[in-house]
Amino acid sequence: MNRLAPTPRGTAEPARLFARLPTVMQATGLGRSTIYRLVATGAFPRPVHLGPRAVAWRWSDLDEWSATRATDQH
Repeated sequence: MNRLAPTPRGTAEPARLFARLPTVMQATGLGRSTIYRLVATGAFPRPVHLGPRAVAWRWSDLDEWSATRATDQH
């Protein structure tokens, strides 16, 4: 999974360990309902709880999921 644009070394941005839903939607091209439906069927990584009302996905889980996806060849 392409994490959009990699940040060059030496910048002040902290390591990206987790992605919140809007970022996951943008990175995968999937909608909210589709993501949660795939999570329910076990076809998409489960989010982790960051707090009582906050969840996020591990980038490592998303990268692994993306690597298992078939690529279209035109």
